[in-house]
Amino acid sequence: MTRTVEFYFDFPSPYSYLAHTQLPKLAAEHGATIVYRPFRILELMTIVGNRPTTIECKNKGKYAGSDLQRWVKRYNVDFSRNPHSKSLDFAELDRGALVAIEDGRGAEYVTAVFAAIWGRPVDLSQRSVLFDLLEKAGLEASALVKRANAEATIARLDAETKAAAERGVFGAPTMFVGNQMFFGNDRLDFVAEALRSAT
Repeated sequence: MTRTVEFYFDFPSPYSYLAHTQLPKLAAEHGATIVYRPFRILELMTIVGNRPTTIECKNKGKYAGSDLQRWVKRYNVDFSRNPHSKSLDFAELDRGALVAIEDGRGAEYVTAVFAAIWGRPVDLSQRSVLFDLLEKAGLEASALVKRANAEATIARLDAETKAAAERGVFGAPTMFVGNQMFFGNDRLDFVAEALRSAT
């Protein structure tokens, strides 16, 4: 049986970005595959009764900023807050992930988009910038974006978000190995442990 890590994420989550910088290597080390599962974090939090406390609580938000830098240093990855974040259509980017996953290109898409949001930020609200990014990742940008904005894909992202909530997800990133759930990039050691014992 193939070992898998189901990776529930949303692009606005910096901790999802951090987890993603480590998951491919972790999966490779344990002969596992990553199943990408995008969802809408704020919509899910509404469903399950969670709250974005790093936004609502100034002290926690300040702490999170320092904490993120600790993880960036530990992982030795690029990181910068995107100055264009308020203009980004994160729902469209999530739907694009669904399309790429359907085409077997989820890893390339997710890696490229996360890097463009959190690694070396660019303004993905500009169509030329988004299309250039996707083309460089080997994706057919125009066709992908068109499918991402189809009514069926919009409905599918809503369904994926509801399904994540029903499974027990309450935030991002969340990983599953079988029925074991792990929340946060700081639980990757436990993910690795679960993969070692998976059959």
